[in-house]
Amino acid sequence: MPSPSSPLLAIDWGTSSLRGARIAADGRVLEQRAFPRGILSVPAGGFEAVLDEAFGDWRAQGVRCLVSGMAGSRQGWTEAPYCPCPAGFAELAAHLAWVPGARSPVAIVPGLSMDQGGLPDVMRGEEVQIFGAMQLCGESAGVFVLPGTHSKWAQAETGCVTGFRSFMTGEVYALLSQHSILARTLNAEAPFDEAAFVQGVARARDAGGLLHHAFGARALTLFGQLDADRLASYLSGLVIGAELHGAAPAPGTPVVLIGSDLLTARYALALEVHGIASRRLGSEATWAGLHALSLSLD
Repeated sequence: MPSPSSPLLAIDWGTSSLRGARIAADGRVLEQRAFPRGILSVPAGGFEAVLDEAFGDWRAQGVRCLVSGMAGSRQGWTEAPYCPCPAGFAELAAHLAWVPGARSPVAIVPGLSMDQGGLPDVMRGEEVQIFGAMQLCGESAGVFVLPGTHSKWAQAETGCVTGFRSFMTGEVYALLSQHSILARTLNAEAPFDEAAFVQGVARARDAGGLLHHAFGARALTLFGQLDADRLASYLSGLVIGAELHGAAPAPGTPVVLIGSDLLTARYALALEVHGIASRRLGSEATWAGLHALSLSLD
């Protein structure tokens, strides 16, 4: 087993992408790489070969490897059963799935699950980002939001994720903008229009719900109140606003946003409409989370 002073090979292996970082014992990111080799592109039994192809020179240094994301799903390398909430570093470490027969130590982070009145919810990969954000922000409690195809809103207390909820916001936007009647009058290539986006966020706060307001977007175009170039931003604001309407904490509650610059910027703007301040983090949260988890193993 590598010593605590050895660099860590931190891997974020998702459905469509593979990212890795070589991290020093003190948490400094020494090098990063990214490849379009998500788990869906890996043939059965081929995960270690792909890992070697991408990071073989790093593995040759005898580093410990921690993998988060969909590599731990049933379609991934080795299934890592979900760790139930509430969960902190100790619980995640106890549920790591060590890959049998790997040429050097490889463990897959399990992801989190919870039950909300008989309705289960799950996350894979986001849990590492949340714990990393706690490390970077120096906080052990708060609200953490991870925008995306399936956005996550998580609550943390005393260093543990106590609960979370998922929202199909990105997927619903894609469906409405590409496969609904709105697609016929929407210019997906138009630049972002902040005013139209804020208009959509504000509209989502009105009575009627997303299904009603989505049709209202169509009506706005019919009456010349919204053109094709502004519709995409308005619709984005509408679906993100609907998410916030169902999930946002009370005004004055700080929120940490974790994700791409584009999405976290939009969510920060939407939260402003609700009178909520936010802080934004990116990929550094993943590396900080995997490094902190690695330290908890020693």
